[in-house]
Amino acid sequence: MVSFQPYVNPMYFLYLIVVLIPIIIGLLNGKRFRLYETLISLLFIFLIFGGPKLHEGFNLLIYIIFEVLLIGLYMNYRSKHNQTWVFIIAVLLAIAPLSIVKITPAINNGIPSIIGFLGISYLTFKAVQMIMESRDGSIKKFDLMLTLQFLLFFPTISSGPIDRYRRFVKDYQNVPSREKYLEMLQKGVFYIFLGFLYKFLLAYLFGTMLLPQVARIALLDGGISWALVGYMYTYSMDLFFDFAGYSLFAVGISYFMGIETPPNFNKPFIAHNIKDFWNRWHMTLSFWFRDFVYMRLVFFMMKHKLIKSRITTAIVGYFGLFLLMGFWHGVTWYYIAYGLFHAIAIVINDAWLRFKKKHKTSIPSNKFTEIFAIFITFNIVCLSFLIFSGFLDKLYFS
Repeated sequence: MVSFQPYVNPMYFLYLIVVLIPIIIGLLNGKRFRLYETLISLLFIFLIFGGPKLHEGFNLLIYIIFEVLLIGLYMNYRSKHNQTWVFIIAVLLAIAPLSIVKITPAINNGIPSIIGFLGISYLTFKAVQMIMESRDGSIKKFDLMLTLQFLLFFPTISSGPIDRYRRFVKDYQNVPSREKYLEMLQKGVFYIFLGFLYKFLLAYLFGTMLLPQVARIALLDGGISWALVGYMYTYSMDLFFDFAGYSLFAVGISYFMGIETPPNFNKPFIAHNIKDFWNRWHMTLSFWFRDFVYMRLVFFMMKHKLIKSRITTAIVGYFGLFLLMGFWHGVTWYYIAYGLFHAIAIVINDAWLRFKKKHKTSIPSNKFTEIFAIFITFNIVCLSFLIFSGFLDKLYFS
């Protein structure tokens, strides 16, 4: 039985080209072959979770049954009632499998949970989103097939980008005009080729060729060294090009299928400040946390008047948001420290912007200050990625 990791095996792309031809021909002629698309999704899910990953495929099946049943039951309940405690239980149940997967290695000597599978985080984000938007009244009707299509959309199933249900359904239920689809094909081809440049050339250069060598020298030198600084920048480049390359593949294939999956990256290393960085880096994840965690937490605190100061409320929201994001990556000190680092950075950034606004006549704003802001932000981000990498744990505590 064959097992393919998405977008890393040349055969995976060959299979993609073959199966996408009928979809492309259909969309060019104003038709969407929904049954064929469903069969293709099932085929690729089978390929991804076949062979040595068959147990993950079984976990995925059980997980999907559980989440879809939960979504359906809550939407049915929400159409008649709207009690907060039921909503909270639904959300907690939706994130329970992911929580178990994330916590298990921390309490079981690094041994992963037996219920885990590739992409469980991103499926959980989608499921929780549907429950929350049902609570808000944005999603009013449960549709089993559309829910399955949304959750199991194979180009993005393993690592995103994280789409929104209503946006996805709007694309899926409509066929773009020929002119629109030709533009999507053009963009899709561009994204695929750019993805190859990022993932198979630049990420290979930084991650496979340079990173092990720099890491070896940094470990030999020990402590703070120029090699450690080199590791920081090399790892940051590898992280970006590898993940951005994958995301470009996912978005490009989605465009071929007539679905405008939102992009994940927008030149993050030219961000002018740390908040601007999070509007450019892993955007679908950062926007998801912003909309479904930060905004709701801040609204809750303001509604119940838990904190009088808006600034303090925002600060508490930032720390809650980034601590949760850190825990989502894993229950280790360096992921938690990574989250705290970004919370502190954003708090400082907001304080600076408030100060700058009050003293805008005395603080220069020109091309030099813009470049300097980009430089500072880039280095702060790279330092955070050094923490995130776990290399400091190996350097100092192993």
